[in-house]
Parts: sequence; C-alpha cells; structure tokens
Amino acid sequence: MKLRLRYQLTLFTIIRTVINTMYRMIYPFLGVFARGLGVNIAELSLALAARSVLGTFGPFAAIVADRRGRKFGMLLGLGVFTGGVAVVVYWPTLAGLTIALVMSTMGKYIFDPSMQAYIGDRVPYERRGLAIAITEFGWSLAFIVGMPLVGFVISRNGWMAPFPLLTLLGALMFALLYFILPRENHRPDPDATVFSNLRLVLVSVPVLAGLSIGLWASAGNEVVNLIFGVWLEDAFALKIVALAGASAVIGFAELGGEGLVALYVDKLGKQRAVAIGLIANSFSALLLPFIGRTSTGALVGLFLFYITFEFTLVSIIPMMTEVLPEARATVMAFNVAGESLGRAIGAPLAPILYHYGFPVVAAGAVMFNVFALLALGRMVKKQ
Repeated sequence: MKLRLRYQLTLFTIIRTVINTMYRMIYPFLGVFARGLGVNIAELSLALAARSVLGTFGPFAAIVADRRGRKFGMLLGLGVFTGGVAVVVYWPTLAGLTIALVMSTMGKYIFDPSMQAYIGDRVPYERRGLAIAITEFGWSLAFIVGMPLVGFVISRNGWMAPFPLLTLLGALMFALLYFILPRENHRPDPDATVFSNLRLVLVSVPVLAGLSIGLWASAGNEVVNLIFGVWLEDAFALKIVALAGASAVIGFAELGGEGLVALYVDKLGKQRAVAIGLIANSFSALLLPFIGRTSTGALVGLFLFYITFEFTLVSIIPMMTEVLPEARATVMAFNVAGESLGRAIGAPLAPILYHYGFPVVAAGAVMFNVFALLALGRMVKKQ
C-alpha cells in the first residue's frame, strides 16, 4: 500500500472517529443532555426520531460524489457535519440540538459513501478489505476513545462542552482533507445524471441482492440490539452494572470484528467472508439463550454475537464497492440506506418477539440472517 494512501486512510479513520463520536454520544449521555436542555427524555427522543427520518436523505446527497468527484463528496459531508455541530454552540436549545443531530447525521451519510468510493477507485479489489477495515476502526474508536473524552469534557465544563470541541475538530479535519487529498480531474459522463445512476442501481439484480444482504443482517442485529438491555435487566436485576459491562463488551467486540476483517477478508474472499460471518452470527444468536443463564455467560454471548455481526457488516462494504463500479458512490450510498432500513424493520419487531421470550428473539435474528444468505446466493449467481 502506497505511503500517501496510508496517510489518507489514517486521516479517514480519525475523521470517522470524530463523526461517529457525535453520532453515538447521544445514547450514553441522553439524560445529561435532557437535563442540560431542561427537557424530558421523551422530548429528546423526538429529536432522535427526526434524525433517523431526515438523516435517510443523506445517502441521496452522497450521489453527488459520482457526479462531482469523491473529494468534493467527502468535503461536502464533513462541511455539513461541522456546520451542524456548530449550531448548538450558537443556539443551545432543543431545536438547535435537533438541527445538529440531523445535519451531523446527513454529513456522515454523505462522507462515508464518498470515502468508500474513493478507496474503491484506488485500492485493488484483492486488497480493498484491509483498507476499508482500517477506516471502520473509526466506528469502534468513537465508543472506546470518544465516549470517555466526551464524558470528561462534560464533567469539567457541562453538557455543551463536546460541541465546541467537535466543531473545532471538524474544521481542522476539513482543512487537512482539503490539502492532503489530491485534486481530482473528475469528468463525469455528460449523459450520466443522478437519475441515470439511480436507474443503474435499481435495474441491477446483483446490486439489489447485495444491498438486501446488509438490510437483512442489520434487521437481525437490531432485533437483539434493541432488547438485550431489557433482557439483562429482567434476567439478572443488575441494570447499571450489567448494562455498563455490556457496553464495554460491545465496543471491544466491534473493534475485534473490524480487526478480523483487516486480517482475513482479502484472504478469504469478500463473498465467502460475508457467508462465514452470517453463519457464525446465526450460531452465536442461537447460543445466547443457552449460555446467557448467568450475567458472565450473557456478556460472553453478546461479545460473540457482536463480533460476528461487525465482521459481517464490514466485509459487506468492500464487496459492494465492486458490484457496479460505474456508479460506485451511488451503490455505497444505497448500502447505507439499506442498513438503516433494516434497523427500522428490526426495531418494532424486537418487543413483539420478546413477548414470547428471548429464545424467540434469537430465532428472529437467525431468520433474518437466512434471508441475507439467500440474497448472497442470488447475488453470486447473477454476477
């Protein structure tokens, strides 16, 4: 891997750590932000709902990277993110925070596909899994490094303290990205438009099958993700201790999954790695009710479930970068949207399944993984 590209991948990882810190910090510090704003958690939850709904338009904005170039798409995403976070600095209200959540999420959904398309353009497919996995460390590092930092600055300077810091970091990363990335001589096909790229995606069976893999896998993960805290509380009555332990377990499981992708996905092959990940995740889901009879066993089970899911999800990304190279950023934007849709499918099903017991929740996760495996087979067959 060329030295310049290594520097760029390092910068991408740092940028994603900053962006994902903003994206993830709202959950562990939900009560802190609610008290700081003088609102209840239900009102703040509406802001999160607005983020989820309006943030889904971000992937469509990311399509600009196929028209204007990858560098432009990344700068646009980072600029939207930085501008959004800055809103709270000047308007520290619930409305200001809602705007910040929406804009920062849209920025993330523009930056990530543009960055993945940039890597897809420059890294050979047989080594692309390693490059993608390096940037994915920005997700787990946001939890392992970003959350303690956010907690520290809040404890010293109050609930607003993370926002000026994230604004400063966003501006600094924007400047570094502008100067470090080479100027692109991007000349789009004059006959190609946003709608033509959308059409290319929507009529391609391999692309649609590939997109549905992430959708079904994310739905299966969300079924467990939404309910595991309730399960731990109901099973062990150790809410604070168990949930704190589970949070740490999930963070390191994500890091481990990304590390495994970096080590093995290019050697195994992307499609085989995705299949292995889905099968392993299914077995870990089925194992959860059996080893989860003690708090320690439950945490071990959750570690296995999350490390196999992260391995699967990160393996999907380099695979999807090569399904339709002529509309690479558009495909990657839809991949993000598909995973979001999968989480939206899984979330309302989780409490319904849990009504019949946690083993039914685990079975639901396996069912979605089976759908993902069928979609993978369809994609392979049609390529």
